[in-house]
Amino acid sequence: MISIPEDAVTLNFVRSSGPGGQNVNKLSTAVQLRCDVSRLHLSDAALARLRTLAGRRLTADGTLIIAAQRHRTQEQNKRDAYERLEALVSGALTAPKPRRPTRPSKASKERLKDHKRVRGTVKRLRGKISDSD
Repeated sequence: MISIPEDAVTLNFVRSSGPGGQNVNKLSTAVQLRCDVSRLHLSDAALARLRTLAGRRLTADGTLIIAAQRHRTQEQNKRDAYERLEALVSGALTAPKPRRPTRPSKASKERLKDHKRVRGTVKRLRGKISDSD
């Protein structure tokens, strides 16, 4: 589990459009979590990955906004928002596995040539029949 400083996160509670029955009209159950990514103390590479993963949820001034309104209660939405923030940050912290270039095997090259030969024959047979008898 990763630690996110409390001073980096602010919570706003707003009216939800999700589940909740009549409570949707009366209570502010939706959570809007705002996180200042500069206070997360991430490396430059992890910060770049976080920007990519966050997409449109990251504002121009470096604030990550997560809106949670899946649940009926404010507490569940708050927990959901924190879980989603932790998942995003942990995803940014894991470096992608480097790709090792591979070469096609001799058998796969042969299969490709055989397939091309068959397709070429099929297409050649579709052509016009000439009267050169």
